Amino acid sequence: MTQSPLVGNNHPRKFIPFGIKLLISYMMLIIIPIFLLGYFASDIMTDSIRSNTTNTIKGTLKQIEDNVVYKLEDTVRLSDLLYYDTTLSKQLLHYEEGWVSYEATTKLLLPKFRQTIESTNRSMWLTVYLRNETLPEVYYDSKNIDPLALKGKFFDLLHLNRITQKPWYESYPAEQYGETKQWKQIEDDDRYNRISLLRRLVDLESAKPKEIGFMRISVYLSDLFQSVDSRKIGAGSTLFITDGSRNILYASGATEQSTEQLWDEGRGKNYLVIRQPLPGLNWSLTAMVPSSVLEKDTQKVKLLTLIICSASCVLILLVATFVSRTFSRRVLKVMSVLQSFRQGDFQRRIHYSGNDEFTTIASSLNELGKRTQNLIEEVYTTNLKKKEAELETLQAQINPHFLYNTLSSISRLAKFGQVEKQHQMVMNLAKFYRLSLNEGQTIIPIGKEIEQVRAYMDIQQIKYGDRVRIDYNISPEIVELTTVKLIVQPFVENVLEHAWRGDQIDMHVSGYLEGEVVHLIIADNGNGMPQETIFHIFSGEGAERVGYGIRNVHERIQLYYGKEFGVAIESAEGEGTRVHIRIPADSV
Repeated sequence: MTQSPLVGNNHPRKFIPFGIKLLISYMMLIIIPIFLLGYFASDIMTDSIRSNTTNTIKGTLKQIEDNVVYKLEDTVRLSDLLYYDTTLSKQLLHYEEGWVSYEATTKLLLPKFRQTIESTNRSMWLTVYLRNETLPEVYYDSKNIDPLALKGKFFDLLHLNRITQKPWYESYPAEQYGETKQWKQIEDDDRYNRISLLRRLVDLESAKPKEIGFMRISVYLSDLFQSVDSRKIGAGSTLFITDGSRNILYASGATEQSTEQLWDEGRGKNYLVIRQPLPGLNWSLTAMVPSSVLEKDTQKVKLLTLIICSASCVLILLVATFVSRTFSRRVLKVMSVLQSFRQGDFQRRIHYSGNDEFTTIASSLNELGKRTQNLIEEVYTTNLKKKEAELETLQAQINPHFLYNTLSSISRLAKFGQVEKQHQMVMNLAKFYRLSLNEGQTIIPIGKEIEQVRAYMDIQQIKYGDRVRIDYNISPEIVELTTVKLIVQPFVENVLEHAWRGDQIDMHVSGYLEGEVVHLIIADNGNGMPQETIFHIFSGEGAERVGYGIRNVHERIQLYYGKEFGVAIESAEGEGTRVHIRIPADSV
């Protein structure tokens, strides 16, 4: 089967819409820099916060250190009152017994020691060990109870021989005038959580310092290190005072470690360690600050940065969506009009408000569509007139020839006296020409088109007799529908001119409605035609006259009704021909 080419199904290639492209590019150009800027700004701010937090902690430690040093120096200052007292030094070197030593003790030594400890408002226990055993001992018997807890301030006067065998005394360093002093936990200090300042009393008039006594000032660690409070640093922090052997003398905060070294090894990786030496002592103030304290404000900064960046992105996304939708809608309108133009509909128009590039594009497209539509109408009208002229030319070629043959047949019938057949042929000839002219109308009912075929075949059957047989099967529902005239008769005539196979030929003309399409079928049992001939009929190639009338019918149908309608031919040599005409179901 060969038929004219119809409009193909062009599947458009998939692509990313313009609005999505615009939105993605906008977001990439804006959001990525925002997050990069937020990242670097957050990084810089967190470093700054860590640095400020560290400096703040160091400042707090410095204040704690100053307070501890002040109390240490205050204790040393009290010891200086005794160490540099020349009167006390002379009296301790006076070895007279009896009333003299008693009077020296009651009127000089005891008032001096009492005045010393009362010159401060801190709890303090002063013990003075005298080498001069002529002076009596004066002491408080605490009976294994911490005297500081009972009295708060008091002093003892004892002989030096009580401590000469003590290890802490034997290991005490050699005297350097005014410099030798030592803070150490001795005797029951550890038991009652105290620490003592140890210092000699020397002969101030001797060229070489000579020990004449020994003093011990005991204070509570909690009093000395009252300002060492881990809460000043932050939750989870630990503050401790360590001696030269890194043993912990005092700690504030949760720790079960006995030495700073063990603490460093066990927990130091998750902590910031800040160590500051206490001036004049072999002690250190150490802070163990957990990372959470340092990161507390940095997490807030990171969260705030993330919120700001996210809020900015949401705002930018909304703006970008609005902008991309605005532009994409305009672009989609342009694409819709262009797609309509591509499909042959040049009546679509586009309208934009405002005065911008899209308004100019819309105006240009509208003008292009208008001019193209006018041009198509002009070409259509020209082609229609051309086809009408070709139809008239075809009729002008067919009718004289058909009329000449018919008149010859009428003449023969008159010669042989066949008046009745002559009369029928004359009447059918008149009917044929009346239907052909049809008052100059091009569009006629299908019923009249079939009636014209019947009139033509009635004439031919008088001429050929039983050699030509034709039957009709026309559905009543298509009789009142319209068609371009002269689309069936040329195929019937073509059968009588070219399809003879032997002395007889049969034809069948049928018509029916299927959906919105009318189907007209002309079939014969003639000699058929090769596929090459069918190709030449529709392509116009080969001999100029091959299938001119058939091609004319096909092109007129497509000109009137569109490329999806027309003529199709099925044929094979020796097997007959079947012509299939498709036209739309248009009513009068």
